[in-house]
Amino acid sequence: MMVRMDNGGIRMNTPRGRWVLFVTVLGSGMAFLDGTVVNVALPKLGEDLGASMSGLQWTVNAYTLTLAGLILLGGSLGDRFGRRKVFVVGVAWFALASALCGLAPNIETLILARGLQGVGGALLTPGSLAIIQASFVRGDRPRAVGAWSGLGGVAGAIGPLLGGWLVETAGWRWVFLINVPIAVLVIAAGVRHVPESRDEAATGRFDVLGAVLAAVALAGITYGLIEHGAPLALGAAAAGLALGVAFVSLEIRRSRGGPVSPLVPVRVFASREFTAVNVVTLVMYAAMGVVFFLLVVELQVAVGFSPLAAGSSMLPVMLLMLLLSARAGELGKRIGPRLPMTAGILTCAAALVWMSRIGPGASYVVDVLLPVTLFGLGLSAAVAPLTATVLATAEERFAGVASGVNNAVARTGSLLAVAAIPPLVGLTGEAYTSATAFTSGFRTAMLVSAGMLACAALLTFVTIRTNAMMEPEATNPCDPCVPPLNPAGEKHRRV
Repeated sequence: MMVRMDNGGIRMNTPRGRWVLFVTVLGSGMAFLDGTVVNVALPKLGEDLGASMSGLQWTVNAYTLTLAGLILLGGSLGDRFGRRKVFVVGVAWFALASALCGLAPNIETLILARGLQGVGGALLTPGSLAIIQASFVRGDRPRAVGAWSGLGGVAGAIGPLLGGWLVETAGWRWVFLINVPIAVLVIAAGVRHVPESRDEAATGRFDVLGAVLAAVALAGITYGLIEHGAPLALGAAAAGLALGVAFVSLEIRRSRGGPVSPLVPVRVFASREFTAVNVVTLVMYAAMGVVFFLLVVELQVAVGFSPLAAGSSMLPVMLLMLLLSARAGELGKRIGPRLPMTAGILTCAAALVWMSRIGPGASYVVDVLLPVTLFGLGLSAAVAPLTATVLATAEERFAGVASGVNNAVARTGSLLAVAAIPPLVGLTGEAYTSATAFTSGFRTAMLVSAGMLACAALLTFVTIRTNAMMEPEATNPCDPCVPPLNPAGEKHRRV
């Protein structure tokens, strides 16, 4: 039976519905995988390309930088020009950039290619969930989004394992090259089976200047943090801060009306709790970024784990979030988000203090498995209520913007922390080649990150009300899906 291709006319249990789900999950899963597999490959690619510690930081941050700076613009482009079209362009862009990463002859080329990858990710990531929301009939959307969320969680879970296996068997370059055949399949299936959709009511010019200011501001600050001590570092950081102020000023002016639609309508921050929960997100994901960046390197450099074993060490976190996040979201609805978020974030802080014991001769069960599992339990308790609160404390008409802002804030927190904390704790130069030097910095970084999480827990307890998730419409609460730990954390409302 042929299913109508018009907007919102597809049933999930039809062949076309399954194709739409397959395309969106595989496309976004490609970006999810890239966010987890690359860290496992850092020691090997650093050794092969003769990179310093700052080179490894830029390998991670170049991708996050362009993704965080352009993801809101990417969503707007899809709404205006066609979600499928922009999604397919993003997948193709991502694949070409991935091929350049895999063929990079030096660390400079790799960093440039990673930045280009982030541009592709900013185009495809917002479109995957938007396609689902626009393609399926209303009654099937919650189930489709739930399937997208669960399968996306699986992609995040297998990422470290896949990355470790590829590094050991085929070499680190295949961590990037594997994206090319996946992208070809996504593009072919997407063009054939995914209906086009767009926001016919979208008006005004794009806020390209705002997106550029945001990205360049983040780039300047990131450069200043990573390359501190270099001649241009202080100037770059100061310029980044100035451009950040200019970005805020521009968005305020454009929110008052005019031919250009603001990238971030300032009215979305009218809620004190929405602002507070985004500050919590910034701090929380900053600490998480440090953990995901340093732990797999510490396990390889200091403890002697293989890439596969190091990658599998984070599997409990992903599996626990996949299994428990929905239940945590339901608990947050019943008792309010404040207590689950506070307890979860404090649990994560305790886990990082425990992880600071990891070093040469560490026990896998006592020093790795147990604290990582505790970390996963804490994230499972905190992230789903946090993500649901983001939407519940914003006006319903700003639901998409609110989710996009929170996603960008999460990535910005990770970006800045991965740039700032390693050099502050002495992880510079060739530190990743010395077990003693890396362990010393790693332990301090875990304690600093634990302190950041403790501050986030205090802020949560003080600023988030018990009934925060019941607003703005108490009869129509949000359902949490995959949180922005993955590159496209979103929500849907019951319909």
